[in-house]
Amino acid sequence: MFDSKTKYESGTGWPSFWQPLPEAVATKTDFKMILPRTEYHCVRCGGHQGHVFNDGPKPTGKRYCNNGVALKFVPREDKLPELRT
Repeated sequence: MFDSKTKYESGTGWPSFWQPLPEAVATKTDFKMILPRTEYHCVRCGGHQGHVFNDGPKPTGKRYCNNGVALKFVPREDKLPELRT
């Protein structure tokens, strides 16, 4: 979902990225904390990954704040793992 080149230290304690891979995430509005937030999820499996905020670094100004437990790091040259059912 993310290239390691877009990971940065946000100071939040959560893995943060300033840009997802093309066509890797989709978003929807989340009202679970009363105020609307933008949730993002994996387009492959639909799994919730975290939220995107407008306080990230240039060039996008976005902070994709990820649930670290949801991440699996895969080398670029490796095939993505099969989805769990």
